[in-house]
Amino acid sequence: MTEPDSPLRVLFLASAKSYRTAPFLAAAERLGVEAVQGLDVPPPLVAKARRETPNLLPLDYRDVEKSTQLIRQYAEKERVAAIIGLDDSGSVMAALASAAIGLAHNSPDATLAARSKILMRRQFARHHVPSPQFRLWHTDDDPEIAAEETRYPCVLKPTTLSGSQGVMRADEPGEFVASWERLRSILAADRCEEVLVEDYIPGVEVALEGLLDRGHLHVLALFDKPDPLVGPFFEETIYVSPSRLPAATQEAIAAATVEAAAALGLRTGPIHAELRVNEQGPWVVEVAARSIGGLCSQTLRFGENVSLEELILRQALGLPIDTMELQAQARGVMMIPIPAAGVLTAVDGMEEARAMPLIEDIEITAPLQYPVVPLPEGNSYLGFVFASGDTPAAVETALREAHARLVFTITPEMDLAPKQQR
Repeated sequence: MTEPDSPLRVLFLASAKSYRTAPFLAAAERLGVEAVQGLDVPPPLVAKARRETPNLLPLDYRDVEKSTQLIRQYAEKERVAAIIGLDDSGSVMAALASAAIGLAHNSPDATLAARSKILMRRQFARHHVPSPQFRLWHTDDDPEIAAEETRYPCVLKPTTLSGSQGVMRADEPGEFVASWERLRSILAADRCEEVLVEDYIPGVEVALEGLLDRGHLHVLALFDKPDPLVGPFFEETIYVSPSRLPAATQEAIAAATVEAAAALGLRTGPIHAELRVNEQGPWVVEVAARSIGGLCSQTLRFGENVSLEELILRQALGLPIDTMELQAQARGVMMIPIPAAGVLTAVDGMEEARAMPLIEDIEITAPLQYPVVPLPEGNSYLGFVFASGDTPAAVETALREAHARLVFTITPEMDLAPKQQR
């Protein structure tokens, strides 16, 4: 057992490839907190993972009960002050493990509802949260019958996948059936059999980043998404903060988010909410019990250059938080979309794009000579472009101009096959 004066220790739960891990590790180091990574590692790769990752607690996320027990056993030997799920894969297990060892946490049921789109929709409907009407189908149902019983336009989506993977709009029965078959193929790889069909909600889309404290919402940032997300797929590209929406609209968005979080039972920790706004007001698309995805948190800085991850850690560990006020400078990020399927063989124009005014950094996260897959089958991006400036409009322009100077060579895999066989 560790001594009472030993450093604080936090356990991070995430998939091995999560973008969020590095920023949280950096925040822990800045705070002098010992970080342990509870990674989803297949048993055959445990030995290799231990060599590559210090402070590793290997877990099998497919066996939640066993993994929760392993975390509990670890906590009996080592003093763990907080358990944080960094992505969707780790959020439910973090809640279960926190409950098992008596740490502050959202209830497992609330976290599961925030993870499952169908449970979320049911809770929103039960509590009258403005959100799309919906119906649940299964992949073995007849898509022709489902198409006949659907109101258009509609959106078909998986109940658990993230990053807009598998999300498709249909405007009439023929498109519905085609999207159904495409989604069925995507779900087969994920061993899921549920198809959620819901009303398409027109309007602008925003993202709210917040921190819950005993049910009280601290709005950390509200992002505009200036690109129209009208389908047939819903690939997010540009996030810019602060929002340019009227103050009254922003207040209504925050109020709807509070209502949605309460409906799910979320009371503590980070949330990331997606909403649509039209003449009828805000509509809640989803609320996740985690922070913003990808590398997008790099756009957020608070007070004296405090990161979002540090705020989350401070709250989880009961450390003082000087301010949650976002720095005044406008900031934005572009998640670089994948234009076609194939192998990423070259990236050109980086030097010119980085030299554009207001551009802070460009990170290409897709490795060269590896396959890339666009939406709706894919769930990742080529990389991220970051910018800051005096106004949101200037930041948005800078992101678009930098992206226009990047050239990605994506070679169809069939064109590479003969060369690999020689």
